[in-house]
Amino acid sequence: MPLGQRQGDKSESRYCGVESGFEPDMPRLLTRSLSSGFDFLLAPLVDPSYRPSSAGAAGTESFALPVAASDLILSPSQWSSHVVGKVSAWIDLDSDDEQLRMDSEITLKQEIAWASHLSLQACVLPPPKSASCGNYARCVNQILQGLSNMQLWLRIPLEKTEPMDEESKVADHGGRAIDTWEWWNSFRLLCEHHTQLCVALDILSSLPSLYSLGRWFGEPVRAAILITDSFMTNARGYPCLSKRHQRLVSEFFDHSVQIVISGECRHNISQEVSNDNMHDSDNENYFEGAIYKHPLRPYLDYVAYLYQKLDPIPEQERFEVGYRDFLQSPLQPLMDNLEAQTYETFEKDTVKYSQYQRAVSKALLDRVPDETASTTTTVLMVVGAGRGPLVRASLQAAEETGRKLKVYAVEKNPNAVITLHSLIKLEGWESLVTIVSSDMRCWNAPEKADILVSELLGSFGDNELSPECLDGAQRFLKPDGISIPSSYTSFIQPITASKLYNDVKTYKDIAHFETAYVVKLHRVARLAPPQPVFTFAHPNFSPKIDNQRYKKLQFQMPSDTGSALVHGFAGYFDAVLYKDVHLGIEPSTATPNMFSWFPIYFPLRKPIHVPVQSPLEVQFWRCCGPTKVWYEWCVTLPSPSPIHNSSGRSYWVGL
Repeated sequence: MPLGQRQGDKSESRYCGVESGFEPDMPRLLTRSLSSGFDFLLAPLVDPSYRPSSAGAAGTESFALPVAASDLILSPSQWSSHVVGKVSAWIDLDSDDEQLRMDSEITLKQEIAWASHLSLQACVLPPPKSASCGNYARCVNQILQGLSNMQLWLRIPLEKTEPMDEESKVADHGGRAIDTWEWWNSFRLLCEHHTQLCVALDILSSLPSLYSLGRWFGEPVRAAILITDSFMTNARGYPCLSKRHQRLVSEFFDHSVQIVISGECRHNISQEVSNDNMHDSDNENYFEGAIYKHPLRPYLDYVAYLYQKLDPIPEQERFEVGYRDFLQSPLQPLMDNLEAQTYETFEKDTVKYSQYQRAVSKALLDRVPDETASTTTTVLMVVGAGRGPLVRASLQAAEETGRKLKVYAVEKNPNAVITLHSLIKLEGWESLVTIVSSDMRCWNAPEKADILVSELLGSFGDNELSPECLDGAQRFLKPDGISIPSSYTSFIQPITASKLYNDVKTYKDIAHFETAYVVKLHRVARLAPPQPVFTFAHPNFSPKIDNQRYKKLQFQMPSDTGSALVHGFAGYFDAVLYKDVHLGIEPSTATPNMFSWFPIYFPLRKPIHVPVQSPLEVQFWRCCGPTKVWYEWCVTLPSPSPIHNSSGRSYWVGL
């Protein structure tokens, strides 16, 4: 049964599994686990004592693999929904012992073939013995080429020790640091980031640093196996987790990672109390007639308690769930006319327009003193008016401040202009608003404006050509006029994003790796704080306006992170609308509850491995041509990447 109800959560993390040893009576084992409230079973499919070399009849026609159960014992849906296979832990495909290596390869292929025959959704592979796992990865990669839908979860202990720790010297027999993320990274690189290769993390009693843990949220972690040794005991004698473990489990819940309980029961809880709880008919995990009490049930109860403690998913996040880690092409509002549905989505962002209203109110108060408020009319031009939300915000600001306003609404999309006319008539604004159906760069204004208002910002600030548009429009702004926004800055930060990398890779061409995407980032690891890239200010009265830009940045990851793999860069913006009124999505200063912009993602054709304490040097260009604007980017340290999108060959924004 699910761990509980959480409003808006339909992810796999609602379901908890239990790990068991080899059991010839699979139906009995599964019934006991399900009747105790677990949702699925992680179990070996083949007798662990089996070795091909010692199975005398292995080469004969009568030989049968010593499996836990026939495929007929359970229905196909039971196998698929309630069993995750576990490959024998003894296999070692990188062993120096040739017989062991050959036995391991044969067994691995036999067990995966059997799991695939059972239509299991996933099968867990034992952890590599070290980062040097070439033969193991080669065999798994061969298997992956022939798999249809089943995922392979590589089991990795969540461990990172430092060279100076006495504990690590004992563990590694030589004082070398252990970072099991390196094991995973080596393995997935050897398997070319295969989409069906995922991770099952063993959660131990001690956890690595916060930054080291953060790397895993950009990886395809499907299960977190909570070892009972990692639980503490509370005052009543029941299992509980440390605060750090609790936070980690909560993060796993938010990232659709399923929890699996594993190990021996370490807590001596009276059977009477447990049975009373078990047979409570109000308990959603109660099964009529169930008399078996699973020894790991108290651990399941605690995990369910942690899940039920989570806050409901906010309404905005529930709206955004479908967009998580989904690649979208950025809008091209100059080249393309937006559709009604796009306008409607943006117009629902009340936070954005309330910020614009605040900015216009402050500008009006600064522009017109109270003494002349009744006699002075301020000319305000909304350039890129769309279907009128900024017109409404500006008129509301005028009403709020008691200022008189004359509005020009300039819009190039003829379809949006039709809606604008209807809005003006409906609201009775005919005497206040003049609609202009024209591109702002071509329009000859009949008078100069006091205030110029626009919402041309993209996810990267300038990526929807706000600089070019406002430079063209500022000719009808008074010399002392005000532009809203007055400035904006783009930011980037390096990220690990396995899913995004794989999604781009499916296109099998360079062009998609040289394209920027708008993405609601979720399964990503942010490896270093964002840094500013390009800044634009308006109005720009420079004698020679040049909107080309170049920036070289150097990122230093926290020293306790360990090494990392960079799949690309997340881009954000922060805009100053007017004085202290700002708007943006840069994480440290992001405007709360605003959904008009998701971050932008700049991929790398080949992921860059950044060793411990090595700087990451990145170079970004904003280039301008007669008909288009584009970005180019590359990494120069610790190893050089190709320059992406040279001359705008793959991705550009049309003027």
